Amino acid sequence: MFTCVLKTFCSFLCRISLNSSPHEDIILNSFLISSAPPDVYQLRPKTHKFGTLTRITVGEKNPYKTNRTILLVGETGAGKSTLINALLNYTMGVKWEDRVWFQIIEEEKKKDQTEGQTKGQTVSQTSDVMVYEIFGFEDETLPYSLTIIDTPGYGDTRGTEKDDIISHRLLDLFRSDDGVHEVHAVGLVMKASDNRLSDRLLYVFDSVTSLFGKNMEKNIIALITHSDGSRPENVLEALEVAAIKCAKNEKTEPVHFLFNNSQYEDRTEENTSSKHSWELTQENMNQLTDFLGKSNPQKLMKTGEVLNERIRLKACIQNLKERIELAELKQTEIRQMQEMKRNERFTVEVDEPYKVKDPIDSGMWGLVFYEAAVCCIVCEENCHYPGCTIGWKPAHCEVMKRGRCTVCTNKCPASDHVKEKWTFVTKTRRVMKTNEEMKKTEEKCTLLEQIALKADSVSTIVHLDYLIEKMKEKEDTEKVQKLEEMRMSYYAEQSWSELPAVFNKLHHLGFSMYS
Repeated sequence: MFTCVLKTFCSFLCRISLNSSPHEDIILNSFLISSAPPDVYQLRPKTHKFGTLTRITVGEKNPYKTNRTILLVGETGAGKSTLINALLNYTMGVKWEDRVWFQIIEEEKKKDQTEGQTKGQTVSQTSDVMVYEIFGFEDETLPYSLTIIDTPGYGDTRGTEKDDIISHRLLDLFRSDDGVHEVHAVGLVMKASDNRLSDRLLYVFDSVTSLFGKNMEKNIIALITHSDGSRPENVLEALEVAAIKCAKNEKTEPVHFLFNNSQYEDRTEENTSSKHSWELTQENMNQLTDFLGKSNPQKLMKTGEVLNERIRLKACIQNLKERIELAELKQTEIRQMQEMKRNERFTVEVDEPYKVKDPIDSGMWGLVFYEAAVCCIVCEENCHYPGCTIGWKPAHCEVMKRGRCTVCTNKCPASDHVKEKWTFVTKTRRVMKTNEEMKKTEEKCTLLEQIALKADSVSTIVHLDYLIEKMKEKEDTEKVQKLEEMRMSYYAEQSWSELPAVFNKLHHLGFSMYS
């Protein structure tokens, strides 16, 4: 109860002081989060969705004013969101004595459950590419408006698949008519406590390098957060050891700027370090914005080409993996067929691979699929999935070049492709297979045998009569009797199928058809 009364009283005092605040209009369009000095306000910016991206705008754009764009990348928890809020306050001209702090990104402090104390690390709510535009403050601190591209943490706990999607989102941003078409700096956000580049952090830098290519090297800088103002020896050395390609200063060191992430913490008499933290950040903000003002903008036409080639290459790799898996299943089927031949069997149960259309999660945009899979219906292969977002039709997909697919086996034309909410998936089923070659050979032998039996049937009886006469001449009554029984049996049954048995009996009696 006391806490609610205190907050209400502080809010009342805040409203009384609006007339003396240089940020009165902004405060009126914000809502108070906390009233302890400084008063922290959450802005109510305009939010606009375009494609798979989100644009958040503060103020009104003046087409006659210049603009500078910075892209922030870094690991999860590096402090990008706090840095964006600091850039916002600096651009708006917020000073220490104003005793206010504005947020464009909502942050949430983690609490230590064991000690019951608030930790300094904040958790960003960013989950996708966000574009922040700050207009209308060109006469406050900067001679230009500011655009900040914020990306989710590269190499976060959700794995590199998420990072790949972010690359596709950036491509959408660079190529969209409503997107961003030039970048003045890429800020690699790192914590001052980082004394080495982890595998995750290396993945961040590799992602940036492959995203922009060598033409962006002079625009890549290090933004070091949670700094106490001392020279970040370990971080700079780690960047050099890892051979990170970035802008260099007159000392041939990586260009870097230091920031403290406690500008909005409680300012009390006991907290004497807060003023120093503010001054450190302000000084480096001056240097950073001066760098932005002098940087040559990198047109993103080449970047789009780099990303397109990268997408094609990754799509080819994914397609090859699926084709290799299919080939392995085919090999298993062949081995089972070969086993049948070795065992001289005509039929065998094998694992037969086949393809089905498997539903996928797809994003809808308008009346057509915006995020779906591009598949070749001739080759029955997946040519681009996941990540196909910008293409409304297969012909517009990044994997198409000069009207033909660069991925599928036969490099089929775009007209042989579809963009749908399913992909081809290879499965196996147990089926009975017949060795047609062995079966046909056996059938031929059987047919020849039947033809031979029918052709020789009359001569066979003649041979029997001949043998009977011979045995009578030799007065071998026993054999004569047996031969006559065989002839009578043949005439009685009139069955051609008994002839093989006749030959076997003759053989056992010691007769030869040619003796």
